[in-house]
Amino acid sequence: MRASTGFRRALLRAAVIVLALLPLAAPAADEAPLTVFAAASLKGALDTVASDYAATGRAAPRVAYAATSALARQIEQGAPADVFLSADSAWMDTLQNANLVEPATRHDLLRNTLVLVAPADAGTPAFALGDAGAWTGALAGGRLAVARVDGVPAGRYARAALLHLGVWSTLEESLAQTDDVRQALMFVARGEAPLGIVYRTDALAEPKVRELAAFPAASHAAIVYPVAAVKRSDAHRDTAAFLAYLQGDAAAAVFREAGFDLAR
Repeated sequence: MRASTGFRRALLRAAVIVLALLPLAAPAADEAPLTVFAAASLKGALDTVASDYAATGRAAPRVAYAATSALARQIEQGAPADVFLSADSAWMDTLQNANLVEPATRHDLLRNTLVLVAPADAGTPAFALGDAGAWTGALAGGRLAVARVDGVPAGRYARAALLHLGVWSTLEESLAQTDDVRQALMFVARGEAPLGIVYRTDALAEPKVRELAAFPAASHAAIVYPVAAVKRSDAHRDTAAFLAYLQGDAAAAVFREAGFDLAR
């Protein structure tokens, strides 16, 4: 009888412990994953960073990639993002001025380089970027693939560089504009465009293209990737942890390997 009573007491204690833990466990099960809106040029490197972050014991974040301009407009319209990683400062400024990101969490994370690429098997020779005739010859009636020059950061940098080099008027009618820089990269990789302007990290990630030249840093605004928490009434509990991880050594190693420079 005593053994039976002791057994019942042990069961009761176990039940109390389980019931005490349930309220703590429920939010983790019910809460949606951390949602990160990130520039298309970060895919690959950021996928690895997110996976490594999850390996530390936290829930894997959900990352949505697109042109920075498209993501910023979605946040303006109320899209439920927790973190925004932009490919330029201007769109982050737009959201900060609209009181849609937390200024205290904003910082510049990465830098990149603008480059000219050609299909890897095309044998296109390198040429002086300020030589309009060389551009025309290399295009040979084909198109120059670029992200949209009226809003997508990579496209804006490309337009500024071509204007600075004095070849914009020669090339403007030859542009094949895409929704984001990765689409411009694919045009060249598939041989649908003889030339494209992308980030160096894109060129390094795609073996079917070859870098011909890097645009001078002075020809366009600095390519900076700022990150910030999106301002929400129901802020995700992992936001601060993920932002801290992005600034850590493990993430820095991944970004460097992908060809990014650290902004810090």
